[in-house]
Amino acid sequence: MTLHDRYRSDREDVVGTFFVPAFRVAESYSRAVGYFTSTSLALYARGLETFAERGGSMRLIASPHLNEDDVIDIERGYDLRAVLERATIRELDREQSETVLDGLGLLGRLIAEGRLDIKLAFVQKEGRVGIYHEKIGIFRDGVGDLVAFTGSSNETFGGLMANFESVEVYRGWVAGDGARALRLEADFQTLWTNQTPNLSVERFPDVARDRLVKLGQDRTPRALPGTDDALTPMPTEVYEPTRLQIPGWLTVRDYQREAVTAWLRHQGRGVLKMATGTGKTKTAMIAATQLGSVLRQREQPLVLLIVAPLTHLVDQWITEVEGFGVRPIAVYENSQKWLPLVEEQLAAARLGQRPVVAMVATNSSFSGEKFQSVLSRITMPLLIIGDEAHNLGSSTFQSALPRNATYRLALSATPERWFDDEGTDSLIDYFGPIIFELGLGMAIEMGALTRYKYLPRLVELNSAETALYIELSAQIAARIASGDSLKDADPSSPLGFLLRQRAGVLGHAEGKLAALRSDLGERGDDWFQLIYCAEGRRPAEAGEEPGPKQVEEVMNMVGNQLHLSAHSYISETPRSDRKVLLRRFSTGDDLRALVAMRCLDEGVDIPDARTGYLLASSSNPRQFIQRRGRLLRLAPGKERAVILDYLAVPPAGTSINFNVERALLVRELERANEFGKLSENYETTLEVLRPLKERYQLMDM
Repeated sequence: MTLHDRYRSDREDVVGTFFVPAFRVAESYSRAVGYFTSTSLALYARGLETFAERGGSMRLIASPHLNEDDVIDIERGYDLRAVLERATIRELDREQSETVLDGLGLLGRLIAEGRLDIKLAFVQKEGRVGIYHEKIGIFRDGVGDLVAFTGSSNETFGGLMANFESVEVYRGWVAGDGARALRLEADFQTLWTNQTPNLSVERFPDVARDRLVKLGQDRTPRALPGTDDALTPMPTEVYEPTRLQIPGWLTVRDYQREAVTAWLRHQGRGVLKMATGTGKTKTAMIAATQLGSVLRQREQPLVLLIVAPLTHLVDQWITEVEGFGVRPIAVYENSQKWLPLVEEQLAAARLGQRPVVAMVATNSSFSGEKFQSVLSRITMPLLIIGDEAHNLGSSTFQSALPRNATYRLALSATPERWFDDEGTDSLIDYFGPIIFELGLGMAIEMGALTRYKYLPRLVELNSAETALYIELSAQIAARIASGDSLKDADPSSPLGFLLRQRAGVLGHAEGKLAALRSDLGERGDDWFQLIYCAEGRRPAEAGEEPGPKQVEEVMNMVGNQLHLSAHSYISETPRSDRKVLLRRFSTGDDLRALVAMRCLDEGVDIPDARTGYLLASSSNPRQFIQRRGRLLRLAPGKERAVILDYLAVPPAGTSINFNVERALLVRELERANEFGKLSENYETTLEVLRPLKERYQLMDM
């Protein structure tokens, strides 16, 4: 056998001219590679037959096909053997051609006869997992001659046949080559005994070994094709990173298809203004999938960036993206966790080795210096999806929005920013116009959201609350008289501060607790109840200590007095606990109620919620629209939702500037009117509010 010192794809068939002839004369073969897949055996079949008949033995070290789930599990300390077993079985479970199955059968027979041993290797350094990329091999024949080689090819169809590869060969009997060949053999031995620093080398999983042995027993050895026949597996058998695809279980609704079509017609830019609960997330993923298909036809990768305001929304998005076939990178908390993954996947995409790179970031991590540096260097097609996109209109985030994003999609039930026309305009300037709108009424009518009843509860302020309310109203009237505009009041202005104080008095009105107690008493046997409390503590007059937190008062009432199983869900609740609480709530046999402030406002998916108690008094349309949306999502067995809204008002005859109070009350009644007009019992709402409207001459509302 004549061997050259180098084999290269531009001059010869590396498999046919080097590997197969070497197998025919060798008695042992030791190989360490980046990847090993079953398809490579079909290419080696001719050489392996003779190799096996002569009693040849093989040792193989390879990097298993670890997906990102596997890597994360290893880094989190999951059972290493279980993860490797899962990864190996996943490779063997892939659909194989008859030629590959024959090769696997031969592999199984070699294992059963004790002439093949396999180990799996990967990088494990400083708590992080990486791919073992080194590629070395050693052949020895019956008289002790040694041939060692290094090269770029993996033991895969792509590495051996499809790619352009080269192999450097060191012949033990040639001056200058012998020392190098022996050094490579020593390196392999160090690997095999798991003594190489920063590498973990593990036994091949027993379950996978047994499966191969059984395949070898079940498949009758056939005469393998001759030297002149090309054993080339179909290209579909080559490992490919996952691409986006619409899951088989998902039924795309007509309005979702219409929304995606509208976005594509606007060159992949625009805002989807869709009622909370109508499936904005899935609509966005359908759009991303369609875009990915178009780019794939152009042989271009897609970089998908999803930006959400809070970590629990990032977690929900990750689950959604995984449902479409891709494991995204979570970009939040410590950058040491996500930055290497981001850089590695973007590099693979640039090399054409990855069709999709998906990242989901919190607003804060997205706008941070490290991630902004990564974004600025992306030259591939980039799609940014802004969830609850109204948040991105703030001055903090406007400058962070990547100008190199060719495709842009904003999602929000309420894209208009409250008292911030400039911020709203900046969103439209960046993402594009509202290209599709699905209002709540239409969503209920078409069955995308559930029907609901709206029950407003009027509660009078007590004497102390009334006194504080009168004082704040007088200060508000003075501000308006001096030229401040109630309509355009900036929340951070002096007038805005007074309005927040006034809203605090209304939101924390003591009478709401008595009304809530009565309503909860009537629904003590119901499950799936949400109670929204006012933020902070009960306001007090200047010089006095603020009162208790409403959320604590409600928890005491619900748990200790009414003996209902409930739990608070607030900003201090750890993220891991939140998932557990939502799961307990959804079972319908554990927690009857969740008591929250603002944490259930944006994006939390709790479709089972059926009854909502709104103690907080907010005229911000976004807040009450989102809270209503939490309750209107569809769920099995859910026929309708019930919303109880507690509206605090001063007693009749209270001496307050009539015009100012009337203008302020309009803001409160707008919420009640918005809730009531789409409910099943609008007439009841009108009847309850009639006395208040008559008192302030607002019957035309």
